[in-house]
Amino acid sequence: MPNTPAMTTDAQPSLSPEQDAYLRERSDWMGAYLVLHAWGVIALAMAFFIAWPNPLSFIVAVVVIGGRQLGLAILMHDAAHRALFKNTRLNDTLGAFLCGWPVGASLTLYRPYHLSHHRHTQQAEDPDLILSAPFPITKQSFWRKMRRDILGITGYQRRMEFFRMEMGDSPSRWQRLKNLIAAEKYFFLTNLAIFAVTAAAGVWWAYFALWLLPLLSWYQVISRIRNIAEHAVVGDNDDRLRNTRTTMANWGMRMVLAPYWVNYHLEHHLFVFTPCWKLPAAHRMLIAQGFGPRMELAPGYLAVLRKATAKTHDDPGAHQRKVGAMI
Repeated sequence: MPNTPAMTTDAQPSLSPEQDAYLRERSDWMGAYLVLHAWGVIALAMAFFIAWPNPLSFIVAVVVIGGRQLGLAILMHDAAHRALFKNTRLNDTLGAFLCGWPVGASLTLYRPYHLSHHRHTQQAEDPDLILSAPFPITKQSFWRKMRRDILGITGYQRRMEFFRMEMGDSPSRWQRLKNLIAAEKYFFLTNLAIFAVTAAAGVWWAYFALWLLPLLSWYQVISRIRNIAEHAVVGDNDDRLRNTRTTMANWGMRMVLAPYWVNYHLEHHLFVFTPCWKLPAAHRMLIAQGFGPRMELAPGYLAVLRKATAKTHDDPGAHQRKVGAMI
């Protein structure tokens, strides 16, 4: 009997011409739907709390909105691969102004950085290695990070760090301000537009309570968990099937933690040209080829976090603690 691809340790995933064509095909209609879906869910979550204001509905709104803010970042990530829209101008313009800038991310800066991550995944040259290298950590260290995230400390510190870098070290206060405005003008403008919409609706406070607060809190929490799940404590940094993880997630988990199929991260790394909405199909293709036993798969995010927090003692070095806090 001839071997299947999974029966040989050096076999790599391959696609038929039909499968390759299917996974590569973009759709302007689907791209538009996903962007509208993200903003529609945000608007409905805001309306939900405004209509029924109470502590429980506020928590629900913050979690749902923070999840869609991550969803916008995920859609910008698709745009970085030119996979969100078939039309290049639509892809870059809407990916930047409707997905990236509202949550403080620049598509222009992100694209070369992220493509370098794909070229050097889990290698010394990987710019994202700092996100996975410190793991495993202790449960105490993890919960300290979670506390800073949910309280907005991490979000505030990261934003201030970006501002300081963008201002530069010019002795002129006016020049530093001009540098900041040039770097952040689209973030300011898109957020001003969000504030204007809430103000026009008579709920100006919703911008602060239902946009900025989720961005500084829940968005930071789930961004950290996403980063851990994708590359931390993986099986083999040198194996394309083991240096990136796919985490299985049910509907509820995808709603609050893993929007727009971001949990299929191994499939994304293997087929970087694939739009996010086709990643489940890519997963099925890999399983059908028999690669399941060789793939870095996790049954859920709790399983990943248990593995990532398996360390029993904190390192005594202050430098290591400082590096861990940065991520």
